[in-house]
Amino acid sequence: MRPVTKIATGLVIVFGTVRFNGLDLLFDPVGWGMCAAGLLLLQRPGDAFARAQASALCMVVVSLLAVLASGARTDEPFRHVIDIAATAGALVTVWLIVDALMTRMRSRGDNSRVALLDVLRWAVAGLGAAGLLAGYGYAELSSVLVVGWFAALVVLTVVLYRLAHRPYFAATRPASDGEVSST
Repeated sequence: MRPVTKIATGLVIVFGTVRFNGLDLLFDPVGWGMCAAGLLLLQRPGDAFARAQASALCMVVVSLLAVLASGARTDEPFRHVIDIAATAGALVTVWLIVDALMTRMRSRGDNSRVALLDVLRWAVAGLGAAGLLAGYGYAELSSVLVVGWFAALVVLTVVLYRLAHRPYFAATRPASDGEVSST
């Protein structure tokens, strides 16, 4: 699987929900792990992919804590802190992922797609932050904004899948033993 395809698939797992008897079958830590693995394959010394990967790895831990906190009998304040960390961390991580991709694209002169990704990251992060505030009563969020956030997230994911075949997004690190190289 190509690195950007891993990232896009990871985001689908993270932001998608398939519930069966109250259990989300799309396990968020796995999605963040896929994002981190794709980002690792794109890293070059000193570039923005290292920050994005570190953030994705932090989200593996935070989302695992969120899963454990939702299933265990924990304090409500602790659950709220974990939920806020998971939501805010997800928005920051998406921002960092898209920023790293944009930096690579900009260095290759692919400016029209950079502009599209910039608009999409602002829409996902901005509307997601408004949703976080609305969840705690600090803002009013209409259903139009929720649909807009979801649409921006879907379009971002589709754009990432379409960008996966660009030569400048080929793996810069060798694939692990059980993985087929995308180059």
